[in-house]
Amino acid sequence: MISIWLIPGVIFIVLTVATVKRVPAYEVFVEGSKEGIQIAVSLLPFLLGMMVSIAIFQASGAMDAILKVFEPMMSVFGVPEEILPLAIVRPISGTAALSMTTELIRTFGPDSIIGQLASTMQGSTDTTLYIITVYFGAVGIKRMGDALKVGLLADLVGIIAAIVVVFILFT
Repeated sequence: MISIWLIPGVIFIVLTVATVKRVPAYEVFVEGSKEGIQIAVSLLPFLLGMMVSIAIFQASGAMDAILKVFEPMMSVFGVPEEILPLAIVRPISGTAALSMTTELIRTFGPDSIIGQLASTMQGSTDTTLYIITVYFGAVGIKRMGDALKVGLLADLVGIIAAIVVVFILFT
């Protein structure tokens, strides 16, 4: 019941504080909207470049080549090979990873090891390349090599931690 009134309550509080402080709330809102549109337009080239890069990565067969390299190692540790494409795509694209997670859960079920791994992996990693491309591009950061390395290392640690935690808790 409280969730129904949460957003209207926050809006009411903001408008009340603006009125008390004599801030022209509507004008400030419109100005913020203009800035938001300008930021969205400035991000479009970065988003387009990332989307084209992802499409080229998948269409070139690079994904399949990477999968073939890592599949033997995954089977040695008993990790289902169906989870590997998610582990590779998650740092690249959140939408593609969410789609893969949904498909894995639909195919194997939410209570299967693969479903639990996919869900845990989805929550313990981030879209590093998206973050670096969009946010660093938006603020004009040109040298992002160290951030990329640390972000991808954090994703690898998240993937390994997800696998370890799921195997400890659910097998």
